[in-house]
Amino acid sequence: MKYYIIAGERSGDLHGGNLIKALKVADPDAVIRCWGGEAMQNAGGDLVVHYKEMAFMGFWEVFTNLNTIQNRIKFCKRDILEFQPDAVILIDYAGFNMRIAKFAKQNDIPTHYYISPKIWAWNQKRAYKIKRSVDYMYVILPFEKDFYQKFDYEVDYVGNPLLDAIRAFEPDEDFAGKKLEKPVIGILPGSRKQEVLHMLAKLQEIVPFFPEYHFIIAGVSNLETSLYQSVSRLENVSLVFDQAYDVLSCATAALVTSGTATLETALFEVPQVVVYKTSGVSYAIAKRLIKVDYISLVNLILNKEAVKELIQQDFTIDNLRKELAQLLPGQAQREQVLKDYRELKEIMGNMDTSKTSAELIVGRLRSHQ
Repeated sequence: MKYYIIAGERSGDLHGGNLIKALKVADPDAVIRCWGGEAMQNAGGDLVVHYKEMAFMGFWEVFTNLNTIQNRIKFCKRDILEFQPDAVILIDYAGFNMRIAKFAKQNDIPTHYYISPKIWAWNQKRAYKIKRSVDYMYVILPFEKDFYQKFDYEVDYVGNPLLDAIRAFEPDEDFAGKKLEKPVIGILPGSRKQEVLHMLAKLQEIVPFFPEYHFIIAGVSNLETSLYQSVSRLENVSLVFDQAYDVLSCATAALVTSGTATLETALFEVPQVVVYKTSGVSYAIAKRLIKVDYISLVNLILNKEAVKELIQQDFTIDNLRKELAQLLPGQAQREQVLKDYRELKEIMGNMDTSKTSAELIVGRLRSHQ
């Protein structure tokens, strides 16, 4: 069968790559066309558009790039009609993918949504729109199944794909962090330009307060290397690319930009401080719209502030220094965070997410043939 898969961000590409591998096992004759990145391409997908051409962050940034986004949507619709897939599989990326879901539904193409848009965070009534446009929803956060039930929409909880990725991870025995004399503090600054710039600006000031530690920045190769130059030459700082899991596997603690990386850090059992800063306009809009108490997935799943969140004006050097110090060995806060991480893992379960999702998708398609 033919599958058209769309992921618009780095994390979606990672999960999409694992899903494609599982689809090829469940359906050995699978032909896959995709929007994503290297992970999906390397798994066997025919890559149409790279996510780096689609990653716009924040309300203001999206607004100023509307023409580009609209042109991408038009191209995607034409490409789907030419490809004539048996199913469209959408991975998160709500602003773009919900438009494609509606289009696919109108053209009688089965729609499968893998990794729900975070509609529980704001404008929750979008659940009705999803119910109309999406045939099958596969959610990866335990509370999402109960959320959708409030709208009389049955969805499948398939576990979390990060569990698959971490299980498949093979540590690099030659990773530089394992050979350092000092313990490591990991820095996961995000995969978007604005995120990286905000984090690294603070990093230059925070490093001198922890001379007994070595900081390793987990950079991403899809961004210009020049973004990292400001800190790459600092004493007690190293920079690596596309090795976030290797960084986490040897880190004592971490500073993490809000996003998927917060959950990855927790699953590696690394105590963390979560940070986030965006443009003033985007933040002002988000603050009025967002309906949840936390921004990190760790806290959302546990429904409490298990890890400290420093957002916008709270993202200061003094706060970073204070919160990071409390996560180092010997501190009571560190032990509490580790205890909360164990609870988190119990809630999430241990499903083989990619395999479960692929088998559901293929099985449903075959049952309608």
